[in-house]
Amino acid sequence: MAEDKVYTSDLSYPKEEKKCLIYRIFGQVPARLVLYLLSWSGFLVSFMMRNDINLAIVAMVEQPERTVTNASNEYCYVIEESSNNTAPVVRLRWHAAVVREGAELHPGVLLLGVHRFPGGGGLATQKLGTKRVFGYAQLATALCSLCIPWASETHFGLVIGLRFIQGFASGLTWPAMYALVGHWIPVPERSRFMSSFQGFSIGIGITYPLCGFLIAHLGWRSVFYTTGSIGVAWCLIWYLLAFDSPETHPRISLREQRYIKENTVNTYANSRTQAVPWRAILTSMPAWSIGITTFGRIWVHYTFIIPGPTYMKSILGFSIEKNGLLSGAPFICSYVASVFFCYIADMLVTKNYMSLTNVRKLMTALSQVLPGILVLLISYLGCNVDLALVVWFFTVTLITASYAGAMANVVDIAPNFAGPVLAFAQTIHMSASFLSPLVAFHILDEKEHLMSSWRTVYYVTGFVAISTYIVYQIWGTADVQPWNYTNGPISTPEQEELMTEKPSANGGKVVTNGTKSENVV
Repeated sequence: MAEDKVYTSDLSYPKEEKKCLIYRIFGQVPARLVLYLLSWSGFLVSFMMRNDINLAIVAMVEQPERTVTNASNEYCYVIEESSNNTAPVVRLRWHAAVVREGAELHPGVLLLGVHRFPGGGGLATQKLGTKRVFGYAQLATALCSLCIPWASETHFGLVIGLRFIQGFASGLTWPAMYALVGHWIPVPERSRFMSSFQGFSIGIGITYPLCGFLIAHLGWRSVFYTTGSIGVAWCLIWYLLAFDSPETHPRISLREQRYIKENTVNTYANSRTQAVPWRAILTSMPAWSIGITTFGRIWVHYTFIIPGPTYMKSILGFSIEKNGLLSGAPFICSYVASVFFCYIADMLVTKNYMSLTNVRKLMTALSQVLPGILVLLISYLGCNVDLALVVWFFTVTLITASYAGAMANVVDIAPNFAGPVLAFAQTIHMSASFLSPLVAFHILDEKEHLMSSWRTVYYVTGFVAISTYIVYQIWGTADVQPWNYTNGPISTPEQEELMTEKPSANGGKVVTNGTKSENVV
C-alpha cells in the first residue's frame, strides 16, 4: 500500500471497471510507443499527399516543344522509356490554355504551392490542442488530393488553389506535433522520438516508386486517389488513438504516467493557460539561430525533393518507373540514418561524452556542412551515373542528422512553448522550401539538360547550406530560455540533469542535487 503514496492526486487514471479484454490487451502497449507510431505514420502520409505531384506532373502535363541545340558533351541524356506501360497516356494541355489566357505558368508553381506556410500553427495548437489541429490539417490535405484529378481537368487554377490549401494545412502539422513532445516525451528520450518526424522520409521514399508504378499501369489520376484515400483512413486512426496529454489518455498506466511527469518540465494544463511570450521569442538569438540554420538545411533538402526527379530524367535519362524508384530510395535510407543519429545523440549526452549544446551543433553540422560540400561534388561527376547516385544517396542520408540537432533544439530551449517557437522558426526556414526550387527552376529555365546549369544550382545550394550553419555555431544553445517559465528560470539546466540521472539498484532513479542524493522509487 506504500506504493499508492507515490502517486499524487493530479495523476488521473481511468477507473478499473473499464478494463475489458481489449482494454487489457492494448493497455500493455506503452502510450509513448503508440504516439511515436502515430507521429511517424502521420508525417509519412502527409508527405505522400504533398509530394505525389512532383513525379505525377511529369506524366500529367504536356510540355511545349523545345529546340535543344548542343554540339558538346555537356550533358549525358539518354532516352530510356519503359515498354511495360499499360496505362493510356493522357496529358493535359495546360501550356496552351495558359497562352490563350495571356498568363505564364512557371514549371515550379504547382510544385511549390504545397510547401508549408507558417499559418499560425503554434497559436492554434496552444488553444485547440494537437489532436484537433494535426487531425483537421491532415484531413484537409487528403480531401484536396482526392479533388486534384477533377480540378486538373477543369482548370489549372483550381489545382494551384488546392495545392495552396494543402500548403497552409501542412504548415499547421509541424508546430502541432512539436507542442506534443514537451507534454509527452521525457527529456532522455526526445532525440529518439524526433526520429518519428523522419516518417516523412519514408513517405517520400514510398511515394516516388509508388507513383511511378501507378502512372505506368493505371494512369496519373490513380496517384491522387491512392494518396488521398490513405490520408482519410489515417485520420480515422488518429482520431481514435491520439490524445493531447498523458492526463487525458484513457488507457495509460500509472507507472508510465508518473515516469512522464517526473521527466518533463511542463504540464499540458499549464501550457494551455500561459500567454505566449512573443516579444521574448522574437528577440531570442537561440530561436533565430534555429530558424536561420534550418533554412540552409531545407534549401539542400528541397533541391533533392523537387528538382531531383528532373535531374534523374534530364541528366541521367531514367524512365518514369526507374526515376520514381531512384528518387525515392535515398529517403527510405535516410529514415534508418535518422534513428541512428538520434540514438548516437542521446548516448553522447547520457554518457557525458559531450554537452547537449555541443551534440546539437555536431549533428547540425553533419546535416548541413557535409551535404553542402557533397552537393558540389555531384555537379563534377558528369556522366558517372553510379558514383553520382552513391554521393546522392549519402548526401540525402546525412541531412537527417538535423533531427538530432537544430530540429530537436526547439524543444530544448522552450519545452512549454515548442509549438510557438517552431511556428516562428518556420516563418524563417520554410521559405527555403519554395525559394530553393524556384531558384533552381529559374537557373535551369529550359536548360535542364545542361550540366553547367545544374552546377550553378548546386553551387548556390552549397553556399546557402554552409553559410547559414555559421549562425547556429555562434548562437545555438540547448539551455532552457528564461522566458519558458512564467515563474522565472530554474537554477540549473534541467535537461542536462534529467538526461544524466542514473538508475538505482531498486529500480528507481538517483537524482544528484548538490551534495545530496535522493532515491526516487
